[in-house]
Amino acid sequence: MTGELIVVTGTSSGLGAEIACTLTGKGYRVVGVSRREVQAIDIGGDYSHLQFDFEDVAGIKALTQDIVAQHGWPFALVNCAAVGTDGVLPTMHGSDIERTIAVNLTAPITLTKFLSRGMIDARAGRIVNISSIVASTGYRGLSVYAATKAGLEGFTRSLARDLGRRQVTVNSIAPGFMNTEMTAAMTPGALATVTRRSPLGRLADASSVASMVLHLVGDAGMDITGTVITIDAGNSA
Repeated sequence: MTGELIVVTGTSSGLGAEIACTLTGKGYRVVGVSRREVQAIDIGGDYSHLQFDFEDVAGIKALTQDIVAQHGWPFALVNCAAVGTDGVLPTMHGSDIERTIAVNLTAPITLTKFLSRGMIDARAGRIVNISSIVASTGYRGLSVYAATKAGLEGFTRSLARDLGRRQVTVNSIAPGFMNTEMTAAMTPGALATVTRRSPLGRLADASSVASMVLHLVGDAGMDITGTVITIDAGNSA
């Protein structure tokens, strides 16, 4: 499958950037989409970038038209872009709730709606949604974030049934806490608590998640669909 085009969202930092680097390193052509600009040299390989804020759900149709016009229909889509707004729900501002739902749930559904059309016509494709273990375990101060990720997992399971007859697989990966910008903002005490819960005594690594994405979009992932794969160093075991 190497050489195929894959669209990856949220490539400006953290997990999205790791996924893009892993895919281009294996010979895939990657179009990255994120709110912040990304230089191709920072990713390496055959990488192109489009700058877009997924809060603008109404603009996603035009975004997909630009992708197809410039690069053709993608073989795979990795929905990784997300915002991690935290806060106790009773005091959370309405605009934060709306942005979290728009970016984390409505946007990936809408982007998948448009880009999956090429996969259906080709009778081949891969869709990978990046969820989170908080969708099933919960975490204090992340109720809205958890709701969006739980919604993404339900979307994954049902869409897998919709698209399976066209040989398009749909899966979710649920990472635990990783060494990324999000955990860098945690207090040392909170980080130590999360680490102690892991049977392996460490946080999950973004490279492990990126490797699973690579597996799912390749030939080895052809029989995996409609599932959620947890990668959290055993934290939720």
